[in-house]
Amino acid sequence: MSGIWIAVFGILMFTVGYRYYSKFVAERIYRLDPNYETPAHKFQDGVDFVPTNKFVLWGHHFTSVAGAAPIVGPAIAVYWGWLPALIWVTFGTVFAAGVHDFGALVLSVRNKGQSVGTIASKLIGKRAKTLFLFIILILVLMVNAVFAWVISRLFISYPASVLPVFLEIPLAIWIGYKVYKKKGSMLLPSIIALAVMYITAVIASNVPALQIDLVHYFGGEESQTLFGLNGLSMAFFVWIIILMVYAYISSTLPVWKLLQPRDYINSHQLIVGLAILYLGLLFSNPTVTAPMTNGKAEVSWFPLLFITIACGAISGFHGLVSSGTSSKQLNKETDARFVGYFGAVGEGTLALIAIIAVVTFFATPGDFTATYSSFQNASAGGLGAFIGGAGQLATGLLIPEGIASTIVAVIVVSFAATTLDTSVRLMRYIIAELGSEYKVSALTKTHVATSIAVISSAALVLLPEGPKGFGSGGYLLWPLFGTSNQLLAGITLLLISIWLKNQNRNYLVTLAPMIFLLFMTLWAMIQQVVFDWSGLGETEGNMLLFIFGSLILGFTLWILLEAISALSTKNKFSDIDYKA
Repeated sequence: MSGIWIAVFGILMFTVGYRYYSKFVAERIYRLDPNYETPAHKFQDGVDFVPTNKFVLWGHHFTSVAGAAPIVGPAIAVYWGWLPALIWVTFGTVFAAGVHDFGALVLSVRNKGQSVGTIASKLIGKRAKTLFLFIILILVLMVNAVFAWVISRLFISYPASVLPVFLEIPLAIWIGYKVYKKKGSMLLPSIIALAVMYITAVIASNVPALQIDLVHYFGGEESQTLFGLNGLSMAFFVWIIILMVYAYISSTLPVWKLLQPRDYINSHQLIVGLAILYLGLLFSNPTVTAPMTNGKAEVSWFPLLFITIACGAISGFHGLVSSGTSSKQLNKETDARFVGYFGAVGEGTLALIAIIAVVTFFATPGDFTATYSSFQNASAGGLGAFIGGAGQLATGLLIPEGIASTIVAVIVVSFAATTLDTSVRLMRYIIAELGSEYKVSALTKTHVATSIAVISSAALVLLPEGPKGFGSGGYLLWPLFGTSNQLLAGITLLLISIWLKNQNRNYLVTLAPMIFLLFMTLWAMIQQVVFDWSGLGETEGNMLLFIFGSLILGFTLWILLEAISALSTKNKFSDIDYKA
C-alpha cells in the first residue's frame, strides 16, 4: 500500500474537523466574543501581556506545543502497527486535542490570563489549586529534563545541525527589535532568517569544520576526560549545561525579544518542513512496509497506546501553554479558534507525517520487524527511524538524504528548544504562584524561581543512572511524561466541563473525551506505578519513576474527588467570568 493513502485520510479528517467541528465549538459552545477585552490589552506590560497578531501568536503557540513529542510518540507507537497510531492521532486531534487546547485558551482569557492551576481553585476549591500546581510543577520539570535530553542527543548525533540552530538566536533577536521597536513586518525577516539557517545547514553538512562535534573535540567516545567521564558523556554534560543557561536567559527575557520572533521563524520551519515531507511523499510514493497491526507485540497497546502518543493526539502541556503564555498574548477572543484548535491540527499533521516517515522507511517488513522487535527497541530507535525516514521522503524532491537529515534534525531541535524555554518560563510562573500561596516571598522573584527551575531540571536529567549511561534521566522519564501529560489533559478537560456546566452550556464536547482519557490514563498509571515501577511485579522497578508517579497519581485522584462535587453543584465563586 502507498503511504499517500494514509496522508489523504489524515488530512481529510483534520480539514473537516477544523472547518466544521471547531466552528461549531467556537460559536455554540465557547461563544467567542470579538468585543471582549482580552488580558493582553487589559494588563499590557510589554513583557508577558503583549497583544499579538494571530499568525505570530499561532507560530509561538504551535512551536511551543509541537516539540519532539509529536514525533517521538508516533515513531514509537507504530510498534503496534500503523493503523492504531493513525486512528488515535486523527480522532484524538479532532475530538480531544482541539477542544482541549482551544478550551484552555478561552478559559484563561476569560479569567485574566491565569493558569489552569489558579483557575482550578475557583472552579473546584483552594486545595485543588495547590494539588494542581504540584502536578504541573512535576510535569514541566519532566518536560525540561526530557527535551534537554533529546536536544543534547540530537546535537551529538547530528553535529551539522548545531550551527544553524544557534544562528537562530541572534536572528530572532534582530527580528524582535525590528518589529517591536521599528514597527516593521515580521514575515519577510523571518523568511530571510529561515533561509540563512537552511543555507548554513547545507554548508555545514558538507564542511566538517562547521560541524560542532563535541565528542570529536573531547577525543572520541571512549577517551577519558574530566570527572572520569568519557568523550560521549562529557559532550552530553556540556550540552545540558549550555541548554540550561540558554533556557534561563530566554525564559526571563520579554516575550517580544526572543520567544515570539524565534517561534515565528519556527512556524515557517514547520510549514517548510511539512511541505518538503508531504511533497516528497507525493513524488516518491513510498510503499508502507510496516504491518497494519502487530499481532506479535509482547506489550498490549491497550491502554499504553494512548499515553505513548501524547502530543500529536492530546497533551496536558498544551493547556499549560494555552493558559500560561498564549492567553496573555491573544489580541482578540475570536483568534482563539485559530491559535488553539488549528494549533492542535498542526501538531496532528506533524504526528501524521511522523507515522508515514517511519512506516515507509524500511526496505522490507523484515527490516521493520528487526528494528521494532520489542517495545524497548521501539522506544530507543523511534526518533532515529523518523529522521532517517524523513530524509528518505525528502529525496523525492531531489534533496540529498544527508542534507535532508540535517535539516530535519534542525527542525526537531528548534521545536524542542522552543518547548524547553517555554516550559522553563511556565515553571517560573508556577514556583512564583506557590511562593505567593505559601507566603515565601523569595520564590516570587523572577531570578530565584528561574534558578530553581533550571538547576532542578539539569539535576533530573543528569543524575539518574540508566540504560543510556550518564544522564539517562530524560530517557527514563519518557514513560511517566506521557502518562502524567495525559492525566493533566484529562483534568484540564474536567475544568473546562465544570466551567461550561456553570454557564448552562452543552459540556459533552469536553466531558466525553475527558472520561475516555482519564479512564485510559488512570488504568495505565496504576498499572505502571503498582506493578512496573514499584518492583512488586515481574520487573526490577524504578524508584525515581515510582516516587514521581505515586505523587502525580495521588494528587490526581484527590483532585477528581474534589471535582465530583463541583460538577454536581453551581460554582460558588464570584470572580469567574460567565459573560462568554
